Amino acid sequence: MNILITGANGQLGHEMRLVSRNSKDNYLFTDVVPAEGVETVLLDMTDADAVRALVGANDIRCIVNCAAYTNVDKAESDEQLCHRLNAEAPKILAEVMKEVDGLLVQISTDYVFGGDPYNTPCREEQSGTPTGVYGKTKLEGERNIQAVGCDHVIIRTAWLYSEFGRNFVKTMLGLTATKPRLNVVFDQVGTPTYAYDLARAIETVLEDYERENPHGRYSKTGIYHFSNEGVCSWYDFTKKIAELAGHTACDIEPCHSDEFPSPVKRPAYSVLDKTKIKQTFGIKVPYWTDSLTVCMENMKAMR
Repeated sequence: MNILITGANGQLGHEMRLVSRNSKDNYLFTDVVPAEGVETVLLDMTDADAVRALVGANDIRCIVNCAAYTNVDKAESDEQLCHRLNAEAPKILAEVMKEVDGLLVQISTDYVFGGDPYNTPCREEQSGTPTGVYGKTKLEGERNIQAVGCDHVIIRTAWLYSEFGRNFVKTMLGLTATKPRLNVVFDQVGTPTYAYDLARAIETVLEDYERENPHGRYSKTGIYHFSNEGVCSWYDFTKKIAELAGHTACDIEPCHSDEFPSPVKRPAYSVLDKTKIKQTFGIKVPYWTDSLTVCMENMKAMR
């Protein structure tokens, strides 16, 4: 099967490159800019003609959309671009996949929640109540895909990190190594997600789709949740990062979210219920501290 990856030079895209090395499928990695050391086909996914031409020329049967506008704060002042990438582009990808009877795997976010108070893990059928432009555009992207009606698997994830790019783990590694004291919010609770674990889950979806080889609607079309197992706050996450790194000199203290003013109200509780994806695809999800340990060991090896 021929598979196209968008956003291939981001965190998840890099992990999809790693996963693809042991796959019998053919992968085409695309992004809007090249990256040193990896082969990248340049593609503007907001250009419908360009997407259609690339899909046709390479007999693409599946698109995994790892690309998005993810700067949550900046999105508030850059709404037009955010909307193009998060809402309009997924619609284009869905339309092209529908034309070729293919599958679209769309990566979405816990930020589609957050407007209503709740303290139990979010399920797929729960109403989206985003509080900012980023979450609103990602939710609109989901709905656009559903309206087009192509075979699709929408995977909402949260607190993504990896060995690649900029992310919370790398930021906290730097700060806990150089700061004598650090305040980190404890009133936002969720679950970190190691991008490699998410990439492996996507691989499982792709393999299932290929086995089913649907003529018509893919029976597992729908929305799913994926993050690592367990629950923590950003404070807990930081404490574990520092512990694993041996950064014992930094005094890490819990604080409230309002001590860090932001144009966006972030979800206070965004733990995702993963029952559906585990039961549907037989996926075993690693515990968050186990995956964090693996990632940090990989970072050390890459130095």
